[in-house]
Amino acid sequence: MIPFNIPPYTGREDACVLEAIHSHKICGDGAFTKKCHAWLTERTGAAQVLLTTSGSSALDMAAILCDLKPGDEVILPSYTFSATANAFVLAGATPVFVDIRPDTMNIDETLIEDAVTARTRVICPVHYAGVGCEMDTILDIARRHGLKVIEDAAQGVMASYKGRALGSIGDYGCFSFHESKNYSMGEGGAILLRQEDPRAEMVREKGTNRARFLRGQVDKYTWEVAGTSFLPSELNAAYLWSQLEQADTINSARLHTWQLYREGLAPLRQAGAIDWQTIPDGCVHNGHMFYIKAKDLAERTALSAYLKEHGVGSAFHYVPLHSATAGLRYGRFHGEDKYTTAESERLLRLPMYYGLTDGEAAQVVDLVTAFYREGRR
Repeated sequence: MIPFNIPPYTGREDACVLEAIHSHKICGDGAFTKKCHAWLTERTGAAQVLLTTSGSSALDMAAILCDLKPGDEVILPSYTFSATANAFVLAGATPVFVDIRPDTMNIDETLIEDAVTARTRVICPVHYAGVGCEMDTILDIARRHGLKVIEDAAQGVMASYKGRALGSIGDYGCFSFHESKNYSMGEGGAILLRQEDPRAEMVREKGTNRARFLRGQVDKYTWEVAGTSFLPSELNAAYLWSQLEQADTINSARLHTWQLYREGLAPLRQAGAIDWQTIPDGCVHNGHMFYIKAKDLAERTALSAYLKEHGVGSAFHYVPLHSATAGLRYGRFHGEDKYTTAESERLLRLPMYYGLTDGEAAQVVDLVTAFYREGRR
């Protein structure tokens, strides 16, 4: 059996978590949290980085820091996880969905400006599969209309756009360290700020200036702003640190597997049987996923069933948010859904995780090839 995903594990997790336990500091913002902050700051170039309890809470923090209010609008793709939209809905804003590019499954930057209204406050690009959106265009639109940019870079750790780390380009960036991501703390995330903001620490610490108190900068801490508990446990940070220490090794292994898939399935693509993701010039991806596109939903369903029958896990991905119950209630789609639904129904993700062997990747390639050779579609 080749599962679709196995959470990353380096072998150092046990020792790091045990060290955190014995430090008698497990509630967060201890030594391991500080190590993670320093690593993420150095690798991304962000002015400020804070671990959070999830990628979702990082987005929630970004929405709070943008001072979103009821009646405001946020432009984002419909092809994303519910957490992207939830952050803005919870703030009272309206998600405005626009279509995606079929080559990257990212928001179509050429459609954003037409969706801008007097109520628009934020553009939220989602870097799907760790492949950067066209950020230069997005930042230009934001600048000209006075908008904030929140990057949903949940899948983008160790990926970049024109030499800039994903998540560090907009006003705010949001990482996820869920067990399905390249680096994991079980549940967790991080928020990146392009400019340091003292409010961020306070929002994350129940609205208090406790972080400044613990650093000896004030003699007592008090409630300063509206906030909640976005601070993860030190045990989670210790688990994550064991993987950030090996981040380059993990990244190289995933890129190696990605390339094996690419080379092995190239004949099928050349024959027109499948399609796959495009990596635009200037984008460096992180091997977060490898997906192929079948002809249509029926073919994808048959291929997924065939792989399962032979012991290989695979997965489709998002159901477009604008077609979901909550999407219909809270948001709206601007323009034509030319690609979002059609492309989402074709996409199938193949097994991709740290520890997947070359032999297992070859087995997956052989099965996908056999499916099309046998005309099982």
